[in-house]
Amino acid sequence: MPVNAETLTILHYPEPALRTPAKAIKEINDETRRIAERMIELMDEAEGIGLAAPQVGLSISLFVVDVPTGEKNSPDTDPPSATSDVMVFVNPKILSFEGAPEPYEEGCLSLPEIRGDVLRPPVVVMQATDLENNTFTIRAGGLLARCLQHEFDHLQGVLILDKMTQMSRMKNRSAVRDLERPS
Repeated sequence: MPVNAETLTILHYPEPALRTPAKAIKEINDETRRIAERMIELMDEAEGIGLAAPQVGLSISLFVVDVPTGEKNSPDTDPPSATSDVMVFVNPKILSFEGAPEPYEEGCLSLPEIRGDVLRPPVVVMQATDLENNTFTIRAGGLLARCLQHEFDHLQGVLILDKMTQMSRMKNRSAVRDLERPS
């Protein structure tokens, strides 16, 4: 069933689509490119650094990231050229992690007003396909590594609420309840 990319909007918790694991994209075509383009627009409008397809109600394995330049050039990112602009990841797979998980405060466009510490490994190696159907592998550190892991989690139906430290969960309890109340 064709998707009208122009009508896509960012969904907010507790929308059930955010908990639905994404399915692999069988064919990268013009529709896939239009969806990615719209997701980049939405991410930019919301001043985010990443957005996954489930966040716009699509159960497909696709996310976009745009980490600020200074953060992309982490010494742990290889190849550096892979982070020169907005990146699109189709059917990503995590190949490995490096380092002991470290806490860092994260937010999410689907969980407005909620921020909390999430433990993640400092380096991730990921393989994906781009919109030209080229497979690539990236080894990322710093904020880019964290963003890639965060967006990958969305493809599994996992939210930062599931990975926050106990202290952060406690701090955000009332804000989460507010989001869960029917409006």
